[in-house]
Amino acid sequence: METEINVDKSLYRYCCSILHAREFYHFLICILFPNFTGNINQLNELLAHQIRTRKYSWEKFNKDGRTFWDGVRNYTARNNMRAMKEGDLAFFYHSNEGKEIVGIAKVVKEAYQDPTTDDTNWVVVEFSPVESLKKPVTLAQIKAEPMLSEIQLVRQGRLSVSAVKPEEFDKILEMSR
Repeated sequence: METEINVDKSLYRYCCSILHAREFYHFLICILFPNFTGNINQLNELLAHQIRTRKYSWEKFNKDGRTFWDGVRNYTARNNMRAMKEGDLAFFYHSNEGKEIVGIAKVVKEAYQDPTTDDTNWVVVEFSPVESLKKPVTLAQIKAEPMLSEIQLVRQGRLSVSAVKPEEFDKILEMSR
């Protein structure tokens, strides 16, 4: 039986995702987690956590040219991803440092199963960068703008993928000029 190994070199946040790689699974554990004693599902969760907690900058996204957003384990965020259609625009938000919207991305591939888990409930969406904002729009600016008081980013701050209404999108673009 041939082992399937999926190493996604475009994924900056971590170096690999595994699907059906039993030999690679053991090799990966030895290198990355020498004391790991769990099963493959626990490893997938650990890898997903590692991916989510790594910083992925707008600059790196532009260099990569395309990426998928994975490791999302919140139902509201997942539903937001499932609602995305090819060609939809999205803001790129630095949530770790700066807490600011820095660019616009475009959906280039609609939701499909997240390769970091065997659970078919979780999805990824692929994006490509469109353009940088002339000036970043900070979370503090968004919170201070009355028109944006109901934006999901403010109401559910820990949500990794937030919905933005067209009028909110336009207001943020206006604030970035």
